[in-house]
Amino acid sequence: MDVLVERCAGLDVHRDTVVATVRFPAESGGRKQREQQTRTFATTTAGITALGDWLAGHRITRVGLESTGVYWKPVYYLLEDTFEVWLLNAEHLHNVPGRKTDVADSAWIARMVEHGLVRPSFVPPPPIRELRDLTRHRRTLVEERTRVVQRLEKVLQDAGVKLTSVASALLTKSGRAILDALLAGEQDPQTLAELAKGRLRAKIPALREALAGRFRTDHHGLLVAQMLAHIDFLDAAIVELDQRLDRLVVPFQPILNRVATIPGVAQRTAIMLLAECGADMSVFPTAAHLASWAGICPGNNASGGKSRSGHTRHGSIALRTALTEAAHAASRTKGTYLAAHHAQIRGRRGLPKAIGATRHDILIAYWHIVHDNVDYQELGPDWASRRLGKEQRTRKLIAQLEALGHTVNLNPAA
Repeated sequence: MDVLVERCAGLDVHRDTVVATVRFPAESGGRKQREQQTRTFATTTAGITALGDWLAGHRITRVGLESTGVYWKPVYYLLEDTFEVWLLNAEHLHNVPGRKTDVADSAWIARMVEHGLVRPSFVPPPPIRELRDLTRHRRTLVEERTRVVQRLEKVLQDAGVKLTSVASALLTKSGRAILDALLAGEQDPQTLAELAKGRLRAKIPALREALAGRFRTDHHGLLVAQMLAHIDFLDAAIVELDQRLDRLVVPFQPILNRVATIPGVAQRTAIMLLAECGADMSVFPTAAHLASWAGICPGNNASGGKSRSGHTRHGSIALRTALTEAAHAASRTKGTYLAAHHAQIRGRRGLPKAIGATRHDILIAYWHIVHDNVDYQELGPDWASRRLGKEQRTRKLIAQLEALGHTVNLNPAA
C-alpha cells in the first residue's frame, strides 16, 4: 500500500496517559523500509510538552489522535500550533477484534494516517471554540431551569394548588407574587387571588378555586423556596452568559445579522449556529457537505441495486436542537418558502419529516449566507410551482383532473 505521509504519528489518548507511535523512513538500507517507535507520556502539560519535543525530534509532519471523550482536547490544543493534528472519528478506526491494546491502537492509528485511510474531523478555531463552550453551557442552564420549573409544578400539584390550570405559565409576575405570598404564610384563596395582575384579573373567581389547596409552609414551603432560589440563580447565570456572548460576537456581528434574516432564526439561534458551524465555510466544499457533517440529511444504504432506509448519522446535539427550534418557528411564519415547504411535506409525510426538511433548508441557507456573504433571499410560498416550467405545470394539473375522473381538452387562449 502506498505511503502518503512519510513521517507521521498516532496517539492513543486516555485520561492519565497518551501512547504515541511514530513511523518514519528507515535510515539503514536493509529490508525494513519503515521504522516504528512507541513511547508513553503523561497527559499533564509537562508530559504533553515532552511529547511534542519527541515528535519534533523525529520531524513528524502529521499527527492523528482518536476523539476520546474530552481527553483529546488538551493534547490537541498544545500540539496544533506545531504540527498538523488530525482529530479522527472513533468509528473510522476499528481494528481487528482480539488484538486491542494501547500500543496496538496507537500503531494502528499511525498506519491509517500513513496510508491516507482516514479523514480529519472538523475542529473550529479557538474563538469559535470559546463561543461554543459558552453557548452549550447556556443551553444546559436553560434546560436545567426548565426541569426545576417542572419540579416546582409537581410540588404545587402535590399541595393541591392548581395555579397552572388558570394561568398560562407558572412563573409570570402574578404567579411569582402568589408563590411569595404562599411562602410568607398566606393561606386565604381570596387574598391570594387578588394578587393577580393584568389579564389574569379577569380570572379571579377561577383563581380562588384553584388556590384553595393544602399548602403547608413547613413542608411544601421549604421545597418551593429552594426551587425558586435555584431558578433565580439560573436566571442570573443566563443573563451573565448573555452579556459575555454579546461581547464575544462583536467581530461576527455582520454574519449574525445576515443569518438572522432567515425566517425563524433569532439572534440567539444565529449565535448557536455560528458556534457550532463556524464562520469559515471553506472547510465544507459544498452546502451538502455541511449538512452531512451535521447529520441533518439521510444516509446512504444501498446494496445489490436495492436502496434501503438510510438512518441519519449522529451530529452535534446542540446544533440539532437549535435547528429544530428554528424550524418550528419558521413553520409558523406567514408567506415564506420555509413555511410553505414545511406544510407541503407535513401533509404527505407527517410533522417529524417536515421538521427534518426545514432543518435542512435552514442549514443550507446558513452555508450560502456565510460562504457567499449575502442576505437570505426569500423565494416565496409559491416557489414549488414557479420553479416548474409552463408545460410541466400544465401536465401536472391535467393529471390531477384526470385522477378525479374528468376528461381534459385544452384550447389555447387568444
